[in-house]
Amino acid sequence: MDTSSKTFTEKLLRNIQKVIIGKEQVLRLLLTALLADGAVLLEDLPGTGKTKLAKSLARSFCADFARIQFTPDLLPSDITGLNIYDRQKNTFVLRKGPVFTDLLLADEINRATPRTQAGLLECMEERQVTIDGVTHRLSSFFFVVATQNPVETAGTFPLPEAQMDRFLMRLSMGLPSREEEQSILERYMEKDPLTELSGVLDREDLEKARKEANRVFVHPCVRGYIVDLVSATRKGDRVVIGASPRGSLALLRCAKAYAWLDGRAFVTPDDVKALAVPVLAHRMVLSAGYGYGKSGENQSYIEKLLRETAVPTEDFAL
Repeated sequence: MDTSSKTFTEKLLRNIQKVIIGKEQVLRLLLTALLADGAVLLEDLPGTGKTKLAKSLARSFCADFARIQFTPDLLPSDITGLNIYDRQKNTFVLRKGPVFTDLLLADEINRATPRTQAGLLECMEERQVTIDGVTHRLSSFFFVVATQNPVETAGTFPLPEAQMDRFLMRLSMGLPSREEEQSILERYMEKDPLTELSGVLDREDLEKARKEANRVFVHPCVRGYIVDLVSATRKGDRVVIGASPRGSLALLRCAKAYAWLDGRAFVTPDDVKALAVPVLAHRMVLSAGYGYGKSGENQSYIEKLLRETAVPTEDFAL
C-alpha cells in the first residue's frame, strides 16, 4: 500500500469518521501519538465516544484489540498475565494477559489501585513485561489508550505525577455541537457503524509511516524553541513541578509526526504550538493543586507560556 502522508492520513481519517462524527483535530492528535509511539490518556465525561474511538482505530489498522475494565479489585496479574502450573506437562505455563495485544484500551484507569496501575508502567515505557523474573517483549505496534472521568472522584485513585508523565498526550473528546449530535442520531438510527468498519491499512504501513515521520527535519531554532518552552514550565511562583526532559523529547517526536501527517518534511513553530497543551499540560503541578483534575488550569498556564515565549522567525533562523 501507498504510505505517503497524504494517503495515510486521508485513509485513516475517512475510515474512523464513519464512526466518530467530527473531532478531526482530536483524531489528528491521536494519529500523531500513534506515529510518535506513545500512549494517550483520554480524559472526558462518559458517553463522549472514547471507547468507540479506540476500537475504530484498531479496526482501521487490522490490529489486535484488547480492553481492560479497571476496577478496585483488579490485580496486576490480570493485566500482565501469570504463570500457571500445568499438571500434564509438569511445568509452569504462561497465561498471557491483555497487554499481549496491539492496541490496548485501559478503560477508567483511575478506578484501579496504584499497585494495579503500576502494572502498565513497564509496558507503556519499554514495550515489555516482566513476569516472575522473565521479560517478555510486547508487540512493536503496542499502543495504549487509557480513559478516565475528570469529574468523578468516588472510588477512584488519582494517577501519580510520575505515571501521568508516561503518557505522551492527554486529550479530550469534548461534547458535540448541535449539528454533530444530530448527525450522530442519524448515523446510529438503524445500526452501529463500528460493526461494519473494516481495515484500510496494516502494520507494515504503520512501520513505514513511523520511519518516514522520524526523518522529518527539525531546525536547530525550532529545537531551541521547544527547549525554551519546556524550560518555562519549570519556572514561576506557582510551579511545583514542571515538564522534564521526557516532555521535551515527547514534544519533539510529536512535532515531527504532526508535520508528517500534514504532508511536510519539516517542523514549524506552529506545530509546536498546536501540540504544547496536549503534550505538556498534564506534566505540570501548580501550587493551587495537583495536576490531576486541574487540566483546565494547567492548559491556561501553557497557553500563557506560549504567549510569553519568543517564537523563532525566518530572519532569526538565518
